Amino acid sequence: MKIATVVGARPQFIKAAAVSRILRDFHSEILIHSGQHYDQNMSDVFFNELSIPKPDYNLGVGSGSHARQTADMLVGIEDVLFKEKPDLLMVYGDTNSTLAAALAASKIHIPIAHVEAGLRSFNMKMPEEQNRILTDRISAFLFCPTDTAVLNLANEGIKDGVYNVGDVMCDAVLYYKNNLEKYSPEYFFSRLNGLFKKVAKTDNWYMTTIHRVENTDGINNIREILKALDSLDEKVIFPVHPRTKPLIKSLYDENIYRNILFVEPVGYLDMLYFTKNAIKVITDSGGLQKEAYILNTPCITIRDQTEWVETLIGSHNILCKPHSQDIIYKVKNTKADYSKKQNYYGNGDAASKISALL
Repeated sequence: MKIATVVGARPQFIKAAAVSRILRDFHSEILIHSGQHYDQNMSDVFFNELSIPKPDYNLGVGSGSHARQTADMLVGIEDVLFKEKPDLLMVYGDTNSTLAAALAASKIHIPIAHVEAGLRSFNMKMPEEQNRILTDRISAFLFCPTDTAVLNLANEGIKDGVYNVGDVMCDAVLYYKNNLEKYSPEYFFSRLNGLFKKVAKTDNWYMTTIHRVENTDGINNIREILKALDSLDEKVIFPVHPRTKPLIKSLYDENIYRNILFVEPVGYLDMLYFTKNAIKVITDSGGLQKEAYILNTPCITIRDQTEWVETLIGSHNILCKPHSQDIIYKVKNTKADYSKKQNYYGNGDAASKISALL
């Protein structure tokens, strides 16, 4: 089978790495990079580090409003699909790249496989929620990561073509975390490129990422978050997303933020190392919540809801308001109950199941 795969953001590069490694033993794959994440730290480093095949097409769309970005992707992806005539289009997750590719394929009657189907935050103000719901509606194969995702689709009347294969992100974490033992802590710290000052090695740290619209569309939430992070008892390693960087620069004052290590986005192995060995993770990222769960690192999520509801059981993950007092209290006082931890996300064989089903 000839499959066209579309990726555009760093979580999708990781998922594609897990699936393409298996898929290409049985199928022909064309890889299309939309260019949604376009700088070296957010894109190229992942292709190099994870040994993902180089994209056959790079559309170089870059940033822009949701409408402009999605429209540019629609045009570019449609052109490739007309040229390549694949039997199937594969998309991941919930980005604008996901929706644009699915729409382009659906209009010209190319079946769609949606990996990570059925996730719901039940917050229609989130662009990601809109993207994932619309993509699920027009997909022929809905590869769900959890039983909850299958149930969400059933509640919406979607039952045909639905498969619980496990989580391909779990495949990646289990596969790549074994590589961490090859390197010393000094190796990972030497790769941290500080945004504002040199990053010195620390023995204990919190790991944080903040990039969601609700936390970065204005100055108030991010200011409250930084205030909380700077008040914690250990250093905070903060890889800064391009979306968040202008806000951080506008607020940054070395005389104010002494506890936060602002660094450039890091590679996947680096992220696994710093997440696995962190005291806790503080984030608004869906993917990082789940990686923290798999790596047994407690997580504080600065959002009102999460798609990964399983992580909330046993307080492995705690939802939190973007208010400094709430963040500080929950970081300091929440303890995970490991007796309630279960294997919700599979055994690392989701990619094999997807390939077999196709």
